[in-house]
Amino acid sequence: MSQSEKPQTPPKAPGKRISIDIPKELEAVYANVAFISHTPAEVVLDFAQVLPRSNRGKVVSRVIMSPMHAKMLQQALAQNIGNYERQFGEIRMPMSIADQFFRFPQGETDDDNKDGGDNSE
Repeated sequence: MSQSEKPQTPPKAPGKRISIDIPKELEAVYANVAFISHTPAEVVLDFAQVLPRSNRGKVVSRVIMSPMHAKMLQQALAQNIGNYERQFGEIRMPMSIADQFFRFPQGETDDDNKDGGDNSE
């Protein structure tokens, strides 16, 4: 190859559009807690609800994805949170998220569950 010739870059493939159907019976769930675990092949996201003044929560959704897709999700969330903050202002985080949102009432323990049963379903 002479110096005047430039290496050719492969032509860009046209972007494919993917249509995603959302089933009419799909129900949205609210979650205020997320648990994240992983194996070498998967990242598991468990989304849960913990209600105020309760010492019990319930997982409402589980999403399993590859580490690569989890990283893509991380980047998409960062971009969308940046867009949100540009539009609505900075999201201010409390000093201690766990203390602020998930503090249990003083004196309340698992022993306070008087029915003796398991509240999980």
